[in-house]
Amino acid sequence: MAKIIDFSAYLAEEPDIEAMSRDELQVYLTELRAKLRELDRHEPRSMTSDAYENWGDAHEYLEDLADEVQDRLDELK
Repeated sequence: MAKIIDFSAYLAEEPDIEAMSRDELQVYLTELRAKLRELDRHEPRSMTSDAYENWGDAHEYLEDLADEVQDRLDELK
């Protein structure tokens, strides 16, 4: 039987990036990228499985959030 991975841990409540300092944003972006790398290591093999769909949702969410943080950092330049 396949191991079930709870991808909801990758979807934790996000902080208010508008209220964060540049340094806080840098740290947060680093954390998001680390979560993405960890998530990549747990990519399900079957692209037609529910697990893969859940994995994909979590991955897309983290990528979008990382993009938002990067955009905010760009605004602060």
